[in-house]
Amino acid sequence: MKNRPAVVVLAAGKGSRFAGAQHKLVQALGASTVLGTTLKNVLACGLPLVVVTTERLADEAARMVAASDVTIVTDAEAARGMGHSIAAGVRARADAGGWLVLPADMPMVTPATLLAVVAAIAQHPVAFAEHKGRRGHPVAFSAELFTELSALDGDEGARRLIARYPAVGVDVCDAGVLVDVDTTADLAAVQLRLPPVGAVSGLSSGSPTAAAASSARTG
Repeated sequence: MKNRPAVVVLAAGKGSRFAGAQHKLVQALGASTVLGTTLKNVLACGLPLVVVTTERLADEAARMVAASDVTIVTDAEAARGMGHSIAAGVRARADAGGWLVLPADMPMVTPATLLAVVAAIAQHPVAFAEHKGRRGHPVAFSAELFTELSALDGDEGARRLIARYPAVGVDVCDAGVLVDVDTTADLAAVQLRLPPVGAVSGLSSGSPTAAAASSARTG
């Protein structure tokens, strides 16, 4: 049986644009934190995951996922840029059937969106979410790109791969693919848009994507 794709959650950045006393990913958001809300949505889609983070945020990640699902990079490694973190996550899930890369500061991306984008790599080497014609996150990569993904480094992330290989945009009714938390104003805006406590956005028990999530968890 072909291995399922894995979600690589990028949580190693310094968050230097955020003016709060604590890191942006540990800021309160609803009943959880920014990181906790992002991870809740990832867990709801049923795919395997790995959180790439630093020692500073490892405990926060471990509140939501198993220790084996957390890959810790040093501060010096994190400073090398998003490309290094992507490579670390891909290497940690080297046997996955592809990788869905999601920045941890995007807590509004729904489980349904994650499943829709990852489904596209069955036919395309690269897929990305887009909303109303605007490109966003997450970005998914097929398993054939392992060698190049695992060698990424620097601040460019995977942009060169997206430019080099045929990439397909997956149109989603999810404005969250364009929303990240970089500043205190961003956080305030996200807090206003958050669904009621207890709701898992993007999946309902009778929807096709909910069925897909159930299959992903059990398949």
